[in-house]
Amino acid sequence: MKTKIAFAAALLAATAAFAPQAFAQQSVLRIGLQEDPDMLDPHRARTFVGRIVFKGLCDKLLDIDPELKLVPRLATEWSFSGDGLTLTMKLRAGAKFHDGAPINAAAVKANVDRARTHPESLRRSEVASVAEVTAVDDLTVAFKLRNRDATLLSQLADRAGMLLSPASLDGDVATRPVCSGPYRFVERVQNDRIVLERFADHWEAQNYAFDRIVYRAIPDTTVRLANLRSGELDMIERLAATDIKSAQGDRNLRVVSTPGIGYQGAMLNHNHGDASNNPFGKDKRVRQALSLALDRDVINQVVFEGTHPPTNQPFPSASPYFVKEIEVPKRDVAKARALLREAGVTTPLKLDMMVTNNPVDAQLGQVIQAMAAEAGFDLQLRSMEFATQLRESQQGRFQISRVGWSGRIDPDGNIHQFVTVGGGQNDGRYANPEVDRLLNEARTVYDFAERKKLYDQAIRIITDEVALLYLYNQPWYFALRTNVSGFTVSPDGMIRLAGIRKQ
Repeated sequence: MKTKIAFAAALLAATAAFAPQAFAQQSVLRIGLQEDPDMLDPHRARTFVGRIVFKGLCDKLLDIDPELKLVPRLATEWSFSGDGLTLTMKLRAGAKFHDGAPINAAAVKANVDRARTHPESLRRSEVASVAEVTAVDDLTVAFKLRNRDATLLSQLADRAGMLLSPASLDGDVATRPVCSGPYRFVERVQNDRIVLERFADHWEAQNYAFDRIVYRAIPDTTVRLANLRSGELDMIERLAATDIKSAQGDRNLRVVSTPGIGYQGAMLNHNHGDASNNPFGKDKRVRQALSLALDRDVINQVVFEGTHPPTNQPFPSASPYFVKEIEVPKRDVAKARALLREAGVTTPLKLDMMVTNNPVDAQLGQVIQAMAAEAGFDLQLRSMEFATQLRESQQGRFQISRVGWSGRIDPDGNIHQFVTVGGGQNDGRYANPEVDRLLNEARTVYDFAERKKLYDQAIRIITDEVALLYLYNQPWYFALRTNVSGFTVSPDGMIRLAGIRKQ
């Protein structure tokens, strides 16, 4: 405890020393993030905190409201043709990029073409249905589809629909993005801060109160909360469960929360490089044994003080696509050991597990490690910065990677790209032709009942094969200084800056 307090005090002093004098003359909102984002290129990025930064930096065609309904942004109207194979969008007149270039149909075409063809794009599988993008006129764009796509509008309400200035696309987008949001890029100091400044020519500039936004990456939850209490931060995302009661009792702070629409768990390496050449990657019985070794109820109570409901599938229980018949498995160490024997595994089976370098993930990893040991697994924990963890995962240098997903309003967004062949975030290269068939067909179906049947079948397969290890649903907890007002908490966990004020 003394070490944590000393570390917190040292970081507070460093934070105070960092603050440029220029900031004191401006209206600044300082936001504490749990990790440092990866690259600031919406077509290649994948971190949750990166999406929070993009909310200020990069506008997009559509967004969602707190009720999870689609709302206009750079697209003001949209409609599908009668056969469902053409999506036509009308664009907002007068909107500009940060370099002053107009946002028009040609710019949308350039961005979506890059999202669907760039060799490093993680959006390719999200917009795979798009065969061609056409600029009908300056403010009308048409998406010609290979097949009907019930997911496309949802995809365009996230990173696939974010717009960068076409003039910047041949440059180093990741380190100096020229985007379209209410704030433009100023600087980034890796693992420390990202600074944005107000873009006066934004079409909605009057709704944004601050001259600058400073995002601070502070993985240690104790230090992040200490910075908030001292006034060095104005708000923090993902308040640790162990700090909720303390923050609620602080008269200078306000805590707000909402259930999430995603899941937390682990990516598993099935067929990606040498790290997958073991019984864990090749035999579902070994993965089933690991799942049975874990007590998700205990994880919820010990790590999260009862705030994170256990799960075993990609949709939260409130989702209409949740499969009620698939129950969260109860811990069964004897059955886990029997499955390992049946698979011919000599215990203890040594496995590598990556966790993020923050206290919550460290504790979660240790709890999983201890439970797994009783069933015959020897989990070796590797702690690292989150962006590094994602790079290791993308390159197949892992067996288990402790990750999660913040969730999307369309069910496809929580499942397709993680478990289909060629999926943009299928780092473990799980492959099952029937799952591919079911999920690809589900993208083309608009009727809820028919679509749910397809997802039900797919989920039964991926839970049986333990394609991913689903553990719990994460609610979003934010803590703010009481002088901050106008923040609306949303089930997607994003921080939308419009309307936020500071007294």
